[in-house]
Amino acid sequence: MWHCLIVEDDYENARYIAKGLTELKHKTVICNNGPEGLKKALSEQWDIIILDRMLPGNIDGLSILSTLRSTGNKTPVIILSALSAVDEKVKGLKSGCDDYMTKPFSFSELIARMEALIRRTTRNDQTAQQLQVADLKLDLVTRKVDRSGTHINLQPREFRLLHHLMLNEGNVVTRTMLLEAVWDYRFDPQSNVIDVQISRLRRKIDTGFTPALIHTVRGEGYLLSTQAPDN
Repeated sequence: MWHCLIVEDDYENARYIAKGLTELKHKTVICNNGPEGLKKALSEQWDIIILDRMLPGNIDGLSILSTLRSTGNKTPVIILSALSAVDEKVKGLKSGCDDYMTKPFSFSELIARMEALIRRTTRNDQTAQQLQVADLKLDLVTRKVDRSGTHINLQPREFRLLHHLMLNEGNVVTRTMLLEAVWDYRFDPQSNVIDVQISRLRRKIDTGFTPALIHTVRGEGYLLSTQAPDN
């Protein structure tokens, strides 16, 4: 169960997010203005914070974020904003947010991003240096990958792609998430770069091995799992 803070002045939007999280058995607290949000963010421990960019009360989302980071607080923060311009996203990321989503948004993608951030934070706290899914192993120190004891030679981008997929084992990773995490794009260049890299990675990881681990989820993205999805 997650302990989630939602700082959002749009009541309907905040209630929609809180309702979805509650149905998933997570605990949520809603703040609808900047000063209250900042007080809550600093006074309690949270697994993740969903933060609106623009807030009433003379303290906006970026001010809350900057103050939080200045205290050494590393709680994962997702900015959820109607401001979709690239420079606004850059401001958010430079202020210390871990992810930036624009409105309107998909709740399922929000949950996927929250899961990824919380999992990443947990693994960082545990200083994990190796990831393993079934017989596939990835070593973050030596940058080596092997499956069933067979070394797999990956290019740097393929290694980053596999690393991100393994961090999100069992969860669908969208194209947007991959573009931001692996290619550092804050927009979709409308190319097949992801499809090409996934195809190459799948040939190296799955050819000659069972079960297949890298799956395409039609209309959503990609999944690394020992179980094939129900497309």
